[in-house]
Amino acid sequence: MTIRVYNTLSRQKEAFEPMTPGRVHMYVCGPTVYDSCHIGHARSIVVFDVIYRYLMLRGYQVVYARNFTDVDDKIINRANELGISTAELAERYIDEFHADMGALNVKRPNYEPKATEHIDQIIDVVKRLIEKGYAYVVDGNVFFAVEKFNSYGKLSGRKLSEMEAGARIEIDKQKQNPMDFVLWKASKPNEPSWESPWGKGRPGWHIECSAMSIDYLGKSFDIHGGGKDLIFPHHENEIAQSEAAFGQLFVKYWLHNGFVNINHEKMSKSLGNFLMIKDILKAYHPEAIRLFLLSNHYRSPVDFNDQEIREASSALDKIYTLLERVGSVLDELPEADESGTGFGEKGTNYWHLFCNAMDDDFNTAQGIGVLFDAVRHLNRVLDEKSADPSSEEEIQAVCRDILNMGGVLGLLAESPAQYFENQRRTVLEKGSLDSETIEKLVKEREAARKAKDFQTADKIRDQLKEMNIQLEDRPDGTIWRYAK
Repeated sequence: MTIRVYNTLSRQKEAFEPMTPGRVHMYVCGPTVYDSCHIGHARSIVVFDVIYRYLMLRGYQVVYARNFTDVDDKIINRANELGISTAELAERYIDEFHADMGALNVKRPNYEPKATEHIDQIIDVVKRLIEKGYAYVVDGNVFFAVEKFNSYGKLSGRKLSEMEAGARIEIDKQKQNPMDFVLWKASKPNEPSWESPWGKGRPGWHIECSAMSIDYLGKSFDIHGGGKDLIFPHHENEIAQSEAAFGQLFVKYWLHNGFVNINHEKMSKSLGNFLMIKDILKAYHPEAIRLFLLSNHYRSPVDFNDQEIREASSALDKIYTLLERVGSVLDELPEADESGTGFGEKGTNYWHLFCNAMDDDFNTAQGIGVLFDAVRHLNRVLDEKSADPSSEEEIQAVCRDILNMGGVLGLLAESPAQYFENQRRTVLEKGSLDSETIEKLVKEREAARKAKDFQTADKIRDQLKEMNIQLEDRPDGTIWRYAK
């Protein structure tokens, strides 16, 4: 099986062939830490978390770096508003980012570099660009001369002449060309700054990612990822400065995820529809959020609305309900295989179909479809088990594959018991339901059933159903859960 990826640079799908066989170097642009993370950040982080997981499961040794931009105009302005240092502000939101991503079951990359910890590396790249004639100094500022880099625009497909003609950027008299971008900014009063050959200052945004990615992954590496909004100018500028400085291909495969819209509108601060992850987590299970974010192909947009996220929550319930059924039949669930040995001859046809979907440019939407096909199939097998006692081996195999698919997608990390108990606790904490009332009704129904008063028992069941309470009668008693 060969993985194929859509490369933004070539605008087509290509066979994935790492520069070093068996080893993948991957860099993804992380957040600028001046505020809480929103659902758009989560889309990118979760998408590349799945790609990271799948590449490792395929047996690749993956070196993954994702940065923090911790010095920036937005950070400086926000810190001044709050009356704290930029370092304190950045650390506050880095900690919050880790809490949010931990809740979303995102694996930590191998490296999480911060711009302020790589000033020497940034200065070294800027010096190289000046020495090679690609950059110039004006009053302590250093600019990259885009006209000197002949293939500028190759990632975004834009022509420099058209960009110059249509430029809507504020005219900067220091620039030789309006499209030139800053590599090093001369310091202003009350701003963080560092010594450099051009005077005290701080790095520009684009140069940070080039310096950090090269420091951890080398001058040429396999995958660079991020949101589509970063294609221009950020990633375009990264290519220009990196390839100009070192004279070789910067990145082989460029992967970009689509946007998150909110109720069919573009998410923007002007519309006031930024949804923070920490707020969404109060209302929905983190795995439901992951399932929603992965429900479309990563290059396509997704629309966040109540109906979509509720459907994701209900779909997640169905998987955990199946796992609960399997656990009651097998006594315990089979263990997922995270070693990569599920490839080749192992696994049912569902696993191979899932892998085929992931091999086709990490198509999680199709892969999730396979996952639910497996869930429906296994429910049918469980329904018919009494008529076919030999089905236990199939139950084991398909359930293991469901768990393996969940492992790639970052789902099914809880036991069914944990999942439904957490769900019940969340509903009760919201105050929308009273546990004492529910438990009282459940006991009254159990008493009615024992007394063979089925009319009363059914009436209580219907009453609970109107409260979105689902009952399950078991040999050891009745359990209840909230049905969305």
